[in-house]
Amino acid sequence: MPRRPGHYTVVIVDQAGKDPQPGPADPMGGGAPTRALVRDNKPAVQVRRLRRGRLAIRKIDPGAVLKFSLVFYFCMLLIMMLATAIIFAFLKAFGVIANVEKLFRDLDFHVSITGGFILRWFFLIGLAGTIVATAVTVFMAFLYNLIADVVGGIELLVTERE
Repeated sequence: MPRRPGHYTVVIVDQAGKDPQPGPADPMGGGAPTRALVRDNKPAVQVRRLRRGRLAIRKIDPGAVLKFSLVFYFCMLLIMMLATAIIFAFLKAFGVIANVEKLFRDLDFHVSITGGFILRWFFLIGLAGTIVATAVTVFMAFLYNLIADVVGGIELLVTERE
């Protein structure tokens, strides 16, 4: 009997993906639970099993949080300083800084805007922000540890393909 394109047949597949019963498959059979529907001109579908495991986060080490957050926030400070320096250089090149200084001179304020002054204050304020943000992050780690003792922590479902 000729088959049309897209016609489905039932093929028995073992765990290795091989067809254990050579010959034509019975399209109406009840069969084993390892049956798979496949298109005629494609190989049999191989069923992959997933291994699952539960992972519980019960405690976070505040020392590790302190080290990580100090490095992270300091790197963010350096990135923001680089962005500020680039923006200041563009504003200086396009004459915006000179226009702002002229506006202040017209208002009888004698202000000189330099990149060193802006970056110095930005670094000092950013350093204070880094210390405060690190302290808040370490406090949140302590708070998580207290809450995890009461409720058991956070459980994650981890799956791995075989």
